[in-house]
Amino acid sequence: MAENENGQERTEEATPRKRQKAREKGQVPRSREFNSMLVLLAAAGAVWSIGPSMFAGLAEVVADGLSISRADAFSIQAIGERFEQSMGNALLALAPFFAVVVAASIIASVSIGGLGFSLKSMAFSLDKLNPISGIKRIFAWRGLVELLKALAKFVLIGGVLSAYLTFAAEPLLALGNEPVSQAIGHTGELLALGFLALSSSLILVALIDVPFQLWDHARNLRMTRQDVKDEHKETDGSPETKSRVRSAQRELSQRRMMAAVPEADVVVTNPQHYAVALRYDAARMAAPVVVAKGSDLIAAQIRNIALEYNVPLVAAPPLARALYHTTELEQEVPAGLYVAVAQVLAYVFQLKRSPSRRWQRDNLELHDLPIPDDMQY
Repeated sequence: MAENENGQERTEEATPRKRQKAREKGQVPRSREFNSMLVLLAAAGAVWSIGPSMFAGLAEVVADGLSISRADAFSIQAIGERFEQSMGNALLALAPFFAVVVAASIIASVSIGGLGFSLKSMAFSLDKLNPISGIKRIFAWRGLVELLKALAKFVLIGGVLSAYLTFAAEPLLALGNEPVSQAIGHTGELLALGFLALSSSLILVALIDVPFQLWDHARNLRMTRQDVKDEHKETDGSPETKSRVRSAQRELSQRRMMAAVPEADVVVTNPQHYAVALRYDAARMAAPVVVAKGSDLIAAQIRNIALEYNVPLVAAPPLARALYHTTELEQEVPAGLYVAVAQVLAYVFQLKRSPSRRWQRDNLELHDLPIPDDMQY
């Protein structure tokens, strides 16, 4: 199991923040075997597809360079001009091939790990020149893996080359019996086919190396449990900071809750320990909503605000306890309490229409409200 410098086992997968930091430092999974395979395949494909036109263009450049007049041969200016023209024509003939190879190189470099470039990774460091570190890398298990890959490539490419030479032996020997122009074209086809076969053999090595590089990169980024805790602490803040944030959030929520009490239709009380404020608008609500609730000191504050703003107080201890324990703020009351709450609201609305207006001064009481057994607290 991988360990960090403090001896702790790195058993945790890298967090997104750790992977992002590694990417910013240029640490992304890379497979040299995949890059080589893709570039060689692209080059072989380019030679196979555009090879005839490319070689024809190069042949014209060579022929033009060899067909020089006597006067031009003794003119430095003419030689320079012909050289510049020949180089331009040669580059023009090779441009499609170079474009394919460069595109393949770019695609290969970003196809596995994506973009991961950092100037820090390219900066000079004396540690890179440390011979002891170099020897450790050579004899480490990664060095053994690289040795095995090299041996595998040698055996694989050697086997494919032997098979191709066996296949192409007869056509190669027959080249001597062909006209020069035809033999040159046939030779180019055989070389392109051989190049394509050898490049294709690296696909097997890449199929093994790519999963290994992905696994090894993930293994190197693993973290200890302490690293994960430290990162969470750094990201979320210290426990003291989080406690202050939670305290501020609770205070803000309580302030909003108290501001909603004057808009309530009724406050159901225990009568001393619990207080739950309900609001119901038949035009906009499917059921009454709890706009404030609390126990002990908070319940006393809710009752005081209700008295200040003439919100009816109804003492119904079983219902108050049931509402307090089963319903959160800004939520509708449970279906099991519909009947009990409806009786309370009907009672309050009837009293509000009463001329005596005693509900503005006294605590009202309701008994024998239907509370389901599973909501008895």
